[in-house]
Amino acid sequence: MTPTPGPATTAPNSRDALALAADIRSGDTDPAEVLEEAVRRIERLDPGLNAVVSTRVDAARAEVAAGLPDGPLRGVPIVIKNLGTDVAGQPATDGSRLFADVVATVDSAVVRRYKAAGMVVLGTTNVPEMGKTTTTESLLYGPCRNPWDTSRSTGGSSGGSAAAVASGMVPVAHATDGGGSIRIPAAMCGLVGLKPSRGRVPAWPHPDALSSPLSYHHALTTTVRDSAALLDVVAGHRPGDSYGAPTPSRPFLDEVGADPGRLCVGMLRVAPGPFPTDAACTAAVDHTAALLAGLGHDVHEVELDVDVLEGMSAVGAIMGAQLRATIDARLAALGRDLDDDDIEPWTRVILDNAMTHSAPDVARALQTATRTGWRVAELFGPDGVDVLMLPTLPSTTPELGYLDPTDPEAMWTRSSAFSVCTSMFNLSGQPAISLPLAADDRGLPVGVQLVADYAREDVLLRLSGQLEAAAPWATVAPGYEGW
Repeated sequence: MTPTPGPATTAPNSRDALALAADIRSGDTDPAEVLEEAVRRIERLDPGLNAVVSTRVDAARAEVAAGLPDGPLRGVPIVIKNLGTDVAGQPATDGSRLFADVVATVDSAVVRRYKAAGMVVLGTTNVPEMGKTTTTESLLYGPCRNPWDTSRSTGGSSGGSAAAVASGMVPVAHATDGGGSIRIPAAMCGLVGLKPSRGRVPAWPHPDALSSPLSYHHALTTTVRDSAALLDVVAGHRPGDSYGAPTPSRPFLDEVGADPGRLCVGMLRVAPGPFPTDAACTAAVDHTAALLAGLGHDVHEVELDVDVLEGMSAVGAIMGAQLRATIDARLAALGRDLDDDDIEPWTRVILDNAMTHSAPDVARALQTATRTGWRVAELFGPDGVDVLMLPTLPSTTPELGYLDPTDPEAMWTRSSAFSVCTSMFNLSGQPAISLPLAADDRGLPVGVQLVADYAREDVLLRLSGQLEAAAPWATVAPGYEGW
């Protein structure tokens, strides 16, 4: 199958976040007008997409009127993923009925850094319950719909953020990734989704001791340079953090447009492990391999000596233990036991499974995670590849309901496949990015994933910028308006 290349930008005057910030800085555009336009777009588009679950319009207007900090993204609107990330005064539900009445009291570190950069936080986005599925279809908020085809999933768990950006409600959105939750929605919604290196972005005030080796904060964007600019804004060790990535030698934004040199790119044409790979996903990798070869890079197939099922089982055990701790703490605060309708059936299965794990079981899962990370990282280094390329997903975008959290039996057989290409890099801690470089025969985006060695976001950004220049993609879904 020959893939359809990602379509070129359909709105010639469309601006990414950096271009919008430049127009604001020059005085050509007013921050108050940008805010009101974002509000109008959310009011007009969200009823059909269900991407934004809470807004803070009055607070945002007051912040703009008072004068925004003179940061690099002053006046750019952004929405925040409603999962493990707090916006003071906004619901902090994690997509769960058990937390439906919880309201955040402080801004998370990433939110504070967005605001310090002059960004305008407009609200929070739809998520699956506690981020435990690769689609965004919670019982609390209902399904989030893909702007490319509203009968299709947005992916998860950053599905609401993806839909908000792909429809042009906002130029960029915050996202998190515990097993692919930035890259999976990016692939399904035609966006750039970078999972940074472990320790690059702080998670404060949520310690999440068990999930912190696996979970990462960053964003969903329409361009590579926006991803780099936002990473410059939020990156940096917070004193007391369990992990900290090395400080880069220069801003990440400086890497976009820089010559990557001749790179050795190892290619996996199909998903690792026992999961079948759709022809469109393999064709997208082949298409990108041809692009890379045409740009002068050395591309060849490699083998990945990793037991992906063992690694995914470790992720499940670690995340399950964290889920159990979260639910136990909530029930203790409420002073009651868990009711049948507190959590969704799929979440209950994960919780029940976690209840069977002992402390040594969790310790062994953490050890498996470390060993898996070591094996993945062996591909890289002086005698290995500079970049690994593989499908972001083994399957094209499913219809809503295919990954149904109220049908645990179906979830057991279907859900794992959607993170098989992504979760191993949560274990290894390496940076990985999904780019919308192709489309399937329905015209829906197909993502290709690039992975670099630990702390080498610079390599990914240089190469991704080169690919974007060679094969530009749409800034928003067809029928929607860019900025």
